[in-house]
Amino acid sequence: MNILFIEDDPMNRRVVKDMLDVAGATMAEAAWAEEGLARIDSETFDIVLVDLRMPGTDGFETIRQIRARPDAKADLPVIVVTADTAVDLRERCIETGADDVLFKPVAMDALFDAIGRVLAKRGGAILA
Repeated sequence: MNILFIEDDPMNRRVVKDMLDVAGATMAEAAWAEEGLARIDSETFDIVLVDLRMPGTDGFETIRQIRARPDAKADLPVIVVTADTAVDLRERCIETGADDVLFKPVAMDALFDAIGRVLAKRGGAILA
């Protein structure tokens, strides 16, 4: 499984990468939205994790741009990973096009559960 994590904080990327390594998944990294969108253009991913609060283009706009693609990559599963705890945040993320939302700090079981839920809903393979 190949996962892209779009997140500006290198420590958060490292923590999630270490968790995914345990499951045998590979994780590509992007430090900002534009870099992540460019990687989606040129590479193949099974799922995208995206932070909401990044310099420049935020996670909401990143999701909108993924969903607006004219190709099959518009349907990439997207899980938001955020420290934001606004009351209506989950609903706003889902309305924007996210498949699920994880709150920081991310626990390994919560990460694997979210990936499993999203992939099961879409009929894909689930992490071991």
